[in-house]
Amino acid sequence: MFEMFQLEFMTQAFILSVIVGLMLSYLGVHVVGRGIVFVDLALGQISSLGVAFSDYIGKGKTTIPILFTLLGAFLMSFIHLKDKRLKLEAIIGIIYAVASAATVMLISKTPHGDSDIQEVLFGNILSVSWEQIQTTGIVFGIIAILHFAFFKKFQQVTDSFSKSDLERTSSAVMKGEFRLWNFLFYISIGLSIVFAVRLSGVIPVFSFLIIPAVAAIMVARKNLPIILIAGVVSIMGAFFGLNVSYKYDFPAGSSIVAVLGGLFLIVSNYYIIKSFRGKNKSAS
Repeated sequence: MFEMFQLEFMTQAFILSVIVGLMLSYLGVHVVGRGIVFVDLALGQISSLGVAFSDYIGKGKTTIPILFTLLGAFLMSFIHLKDKRLKLEAIIGIIYAVASAATVMLISKTPHGDSDIQEVLFGNILSVSWEQIQTTGIVFGIIAILHFAFFKKFQQVTDSFSKSDLERTSSAVMKGEFRLWNFLFYISIGLSIVFAVRLSGVIPVFSFLIIPAVAAIMVARKNLPIILIAGVVSIMGAFFGLNVSYKYDFPAGSSIVAVLGGLFLIVSNYYIIKSFRGKNKSAS
């Protein structure tokens, strides 16, 4: 099970997966709590659009994806729908679809279009360098410190999404601080995604963001246990996913996503059994 660590590139892939998984699983708890699960896909695709555009023009391979993603995060943080018939997810879904189409259009003009599209979706985590791991670790470390220092502020904004419109409007966080902390959250997730997508691909990043968070929410109720469980699930997904890739020669990104899906299936079955038993106790 640990033989894969004899290969340096597998060790590098695991370390990066843990860094990415822990950060995204934490942010995912907020994303699921806010009911904006499409945000990750949309921002990830906008980041990929930035990568495709930089490849198309032949410059700005680092700065352009960051600018694209931060601009997308900035605009999304200020989307406020007054018409109750419309949902934020619908608007974000449109952004995702358009960004995806534009990305494919640009990639189709590159010499290796099909392989480039595959790399955008699932990345190439087995080819990461120590320098890339260090850069990602520094960026994610700064974001982690910000969220640790202002944990209550970010959590307060996330909790406000589960309240009624009247409660939210009368809340102190809605009167002045909501937009600031909501904006900082979107910038945090935007920066996390732009660095993660470049190395891991859109689908693994989305999986790390959503699956551990949803699994943890099924198991626990309080915020701290949910965050801890989500982190454990992400590490397990990275470890066993890379093991599957190593032993059976499957693509690493796809293997991690498949294992995360398997872990979610186990947790969801536990959740169903637990809920069924709870109903039986209530009935008796």
